[in-house]
Amino acid sequence: MIIDAHTHMWPDAVAKRALAGSVPDLERRGDGTANGLMKSMAAAGIDRSVCLAVANDGAAVDKANKFSGSLDPDYFIGFGSVHPDLSVEDNISSLRRHGLKGVKIHPFFQKYALDDPRMDRLFDAMQGEFAVIIHIGSISTASSEGVCSPAMLAALVRKFPRLDVIACHFGGYRQFQAAVDTVVGLPVYLDTSWPPSLAELNPTDVRKVIESHGPERIIFASDWPMADQGREIQAVRQLGLPESDVDNILGLNLARLLNISI
Repeated sequence: MIIDAHTHMWPDAVAKRALAGSVPDLERRGDGTANGLMKSMAAAGIDRSVCLAVANDGAAVDKANKFSGSLDPDYFIGFGSVHPDLSVEDNISSLRRHGLKGVKIHPFFQKYALDDPRMDRLFDAMQGEFAVIIHIGSISTASSEGVCSPAMLAALVRKFPRLDVIACHFGGYRQFQAAVDTVVGLPVYLDTSWPPSLAELNPTDVRKVIESHGPERIIFASDWPMADQGREIQAVRQLGLPESDVDNILGLNLARLLNISI
């Protein structure tokens, strides 16, 4: 079973506009629609993809969660969104109402810091019920300092030890060494996405991170449509890991975390 833990998809009517407004320096490898993702999955041999909703403000949360909850479960696993503009109760009830297993946090796009005090009660409420995948690291136009740095992730997991956290981009996009120094070894899962490709990182360095952190806590992710799913699978396979570790990374680890039948 192969599961991509990190993709983005929008309703057909807004996909083009939404994609145009995302990270400007990355070439698009897909159109951000359900049909486009299904074609990519078929070409890459992927069984399921996690589709991550990101609501830029509180008013958009329930609409985003409704869309995620409506996705075909034979192909997609919808993760919802939360926002500190809403009450904890409104955020949690929206996730439950739409049957979502997890949440995407993207402090840059949602315009709040990972350590925003308004998020404390929300993180506490999500412990033990929802997986939380968080963008950690910089983006092309801004540094992660004071927003979602590796050090801020470390503080978060100390504060909320029962929170099931998946740290995007090995725990530090464009800050690989900081992730190695600060995130590796924390009780979190690390996703392998590194657009435009994991292959741009030194494979020896990546293999060391996986071995140090534990392959049972590494989760395959592409960040489609900012990366090609097939190329990212190949990049994982070329790391020289034992076959059992590759199988776990490519899908079994996430299946266990989300209680997905294998």
